Amino acid sequence: MDLHFGDSKPTDDERAAVDALLGPPESSWEGADRTDADLRWARGGREARDRRDLLLPGLHALNDRIGWISEGALDYLCRRLTVPPAEAYGVATFYAMFSVRPRPATVLHICTDLACTAAGASELCDGAEAGLGPGVHVERSPCLGLCERAPAALAVRAGDPVRTAVSAPATVEAAVLAATAPDSAPQEPPAATAVPQADQEGQEGLILLKRVGVVDPSSLDDYRANGGYTALRRAFGLGPAGVIREVTDSGLAGRGGAAFPTGRKWQATASQPDRPHYLVCNADESEPGTFKDRVIMEGDPYALVEAMTIAAYAIGAHRGLVYIRGEYPRAIHRIRHAVDQARARGFLGDDVLGQGFAFDIEIRRGAGAYICGEETALFNSIEGYRGEPRSKPPFPVEKGLFGKPTVENNVETLVNVLPVLTMGAPAYAAIGTERSTGPKLFCVSGCVARPGVYELPFGATLGELLRLAGVRDGLRAVLLGGAAGGFVRPDELGIPLTFEGTREAGTTLGSGVVMAFDDTVPLPGLLLRIARFFRDESCGQCVPCRVGTVRQEEALHRIVTRTGADAAGDIALLREVGRAMRDASICGLGQTAWNAVESAIDRLGAYE
Repeated sequence: MDLHFGDSKPTDDERAAVDALLGPPESSWEGADRTDADLRWARGGREARDRRDLLLPGLHALNDRIGWISEGALDYLCRRLTVPPAEAYGVATFYAMFSVRPRPATVLHICTDLACTAAGASELCDGAEAGLGPGVHVERSPCLGLCERAPAALAVRAGDPVRTAVSAPATVEAAVLAATAPDSAPQEPPAATAVPQADQEGQEGLILLKRVGVVDPSSLDDYRANGGYTALRRAFGLGPAGVIREVTDSGLAGRGGAAFPTGRKWQATASQPDRPHYLVCNADESEPGTFKDRVIMEGDPYALVEAMTIAAYAIGAHRGLVYIRGEYPRAIHRIRHAVDQARARGFLGDDVLGQGFAFDIEIRRGAGAYICGEETALFNSIEGYRGEPRSKPPFPVEKGLFGKPTVENNVETLVNVLPVLTMGAPAYAAIGTERSTGPKLFCVSGCVARPGVYELPFGATLGELLRLAGVRDGLRAVLLGGAAGGFVRPDELGIPLTFEGTREAGTTLGSGVVMAFDDTVPLPGLLLRIARFFRDESCGQCVPCRVGTVRQEEALHRIVTRTGADAAGDIALLREVGRAMRDASICGLGQTAWNAVESAIDRLGAYE
């Protein structure tokens, strides 16, 4: 097969970055020093093809070491994995955090999404560019998942090792310091600062966040002293079928937005005769305004490790993967440390707690692609392909990761399994409402006094949540569910925060995003930023989304610069394009790209 390798050669640093991940090449076919005898037959091709899932880690290794991915480096990585360079180039250019063109070793990502835009991200970008000059590349970034500390900046300096620094809330001076001297930048505040309830007496009533700020996130012993691994021991006592029955009886539904019953998903996967089964934790929360999974991973990482072990035991999986977005360096570090410690102490590995059950966890980093939050796009990303959604059916419970039965849950869904087992299904189901059971995490940001992650039982109203967060005077609109959600008016704060309550109110709960905006935030500019987000994040696979998101942004641009009768025609066009995207797009990105704009027009009268 002609792979169309180029003539460019990798530098010593590029070769070392790849070899550190894959080991030294064994033959000239893999890029070792060429000898005539070595090229007379091919060796290791089948094994290399079976490692295609290391393509994304390989791209990360190059980008981390050099700061960008050259043609020679890409060719060398492709030789090692026998991946056609054209396909690898398509993968490398799919992700926003990679570059295939030369750029400075230091990149400063400044969030320009909704909460940060409202907090002055534009002025921060201009000031940072003026203060840094050509030696640092300033990247205007989508949401960095630091909405409670807006505006936010993330500096990444390539090298061995790569260095990162977070500045949030960022000033121009702090962002410049993070980019020029990441080792000298102030440390991030503890994860507990993102949990306003941790400073209140009410923390004793928390269930999912009760350990954030209480336990040392690096200490397995501290986690166990505060109730850790009680749920796993009960799971082993119940057996796989008993665990699934308990989760089903609890009424636990997915917390990522789709609200699919977790027990049904686990049962459908466990009953598949095809082996092996896989468990995937989706920690790629890229929805603007969402940061709850980050707080859990930073403040209570062992809870996720324990919950994944329980889920794997229930569905018969021996391999689990955590896919964490690349913009979360501290969360990646905390989870990696927790996995290593759990493995060293017998909580992961060939014989978990001496129960004869083998399970281990791998960590995969995303690289800046919102679409990879969709489960099948995430599978493609892990497997070393472009993160494009697959057509369904077949569903992941039948053919998911590597074509095998797979359970995919997000972080919040998984950690809910712990109280289900420690409290028992009846007690858990008694929390919340009949159709929305248990506690729910809400990410509150924007124009509030105390932004952060709040834990409330399902059924609390939007007004109650905003009063806890300290909503400011002049409230104009609240965005529920993030960019893929919808706006509600200040007179609709009685909406119950349940799956069924928001649905009956004509909006969506989504993943739990609640963003408040007062009358100082220009609504047309906000809608234009949402449209630009979807245009940038569309994978381009299907025509309705690829073209529709472009047309939506173009129409909103025209409306911003025009008024009166001209705007009416563009609003009619927006409705037509929105219906086409909703009805014909392959995945949820295109199907929801019109939601926020539609709600702003119909509920808020955005362009009247």
